[in-house]
Amino acid sequence: MKKTICFYFQLHQPVLLRRYHFFDIGKRNDYFDEYMNRSMIRRLAEQCYLPANYLMLELICRHGDRFKISYSISGLALEQFELHAPEVIESFKKLAATGNVEFLAETYAHSLSSLSPTGEFESQVRRHAGKIETLFGQRPVTFRNSSLIYSDEIGERVFNMGYKTMLTDGAKHVLGWKSPNFVYESATRPGLKLLLKDSRLSDDITVNFSNRKWNEYPLTADKYVQWLQGEATGHEVINLFMNYETFGEDQPAGTGIFDFMRHLPGRILDTTDFECLTPRETVEKHQAVAPLHVPYPISWTDEERDVTSWLGNELQSTAFEELYRVQPRVQALDDPGVNETYLRLQASNHFYYMSTKLFSDGDFFTHRSPYDSPYEAFINYMNVLSDFLIRVNRI
Repeated sequence: MKKTICFYFQLHQPVLLRRYHFFDIGKRNDYFDEYMNRSMIRRLAEQCYLPANYLMLELICRHGDRFKISYSISGLALEQFELHAPEVIESFKKLAATGNVEFLAETYAHSLSSLSPTGEFESQVRRHAGKIETLFGQRPVTFRNSSLIYSDEIGERVFNMGYKTMLTDGAKHVLGWKSPNFVYESATRPGLKLLLKDSRLSDDITVNFSNRKWNEYPLTADKYVQWLQGEATGHEVINLFMNYETFGEDQPAGTGIFDFMRHLPGRILDTTDFECLTPRETVEKHQAVAPLHVPYPISWTDEERDVTSWLGNELQSTAFEELYRVQPRVQALDDPGVNETYLRLQASNHFYYMSTKLFSDGDFFTHRSPYDSPYEAFINYMNVLSDFLIRVNRI
């Protein structure tokens, strides 16, 4: 029986906040920096999304049904594509029309709502699934939580929404001696199959590809295929899960990342016994080998593979608690303007920018955060949230 490679790409862009001062509270409710958001989406469309989508379509046309991929695109990203770069939506529709692409469900806002006891998680998942079906003609059957966050409790909530497959990380502290390169199932909901990211092989592309200090630099398609074959010994599935911004943004075109991806599927399909399947097809082909017990949330972020990048300090916890404390009132109001703002404020990026563990890495704040410090991110966010709470209470 052939072994399986499962390619999955994540796309999400938050709606960035403008600089919102204390004296703006109660006076202004234009929270978002529309110019910055438009500029960001246009730049990413031209450098990453459009060339990457054209490449994936080229590969599907070249290899036919032998090459299949999957995407998870947040609702906030889709809305911004519709507003600022509609050609990105059209390019995804062309990919959907091939029949070789699976679109996954997730939280609409790429939020942390799965860590909240409110019904916001389920509400966002339903809204996102409807958006995907409207745009691409597919009703998602596989679930991917924000940054692959998963626990037994979250798995139960996902299973109760009708999903039978979920993606997460192959965190070492959860797997122990076991390999991520099999299909697993939830320990509390055996009907929920789990696909686990192979972090080493995925990160060799997303993180190490252009690192000239890496002892394996430069990475070629032939070298990578040899690693895949070595990893496949005694295993069944290799899940290569990546941010789509790897192509053209995190790894600029000048690094050769597009050429690498252009040659990789052919090397895999023509010289190995691998086949490329979507997550849905992968779990249909392979049986779960064991239950996976995950009592505390894991993610694909940082060495710890937990949620401390978003909720690891008092700043983040305070903002999170205030945000979800108002959820019942927002739900009861059901005001379109309030709902839109509430979704945008839930993007996990806002909490990521407040992380003090990341502040020790100056490179993060140079390339990732629009703020000079996590404290500035917290103050700006709480000013906006304070005004939003005033609006909700007034209504």
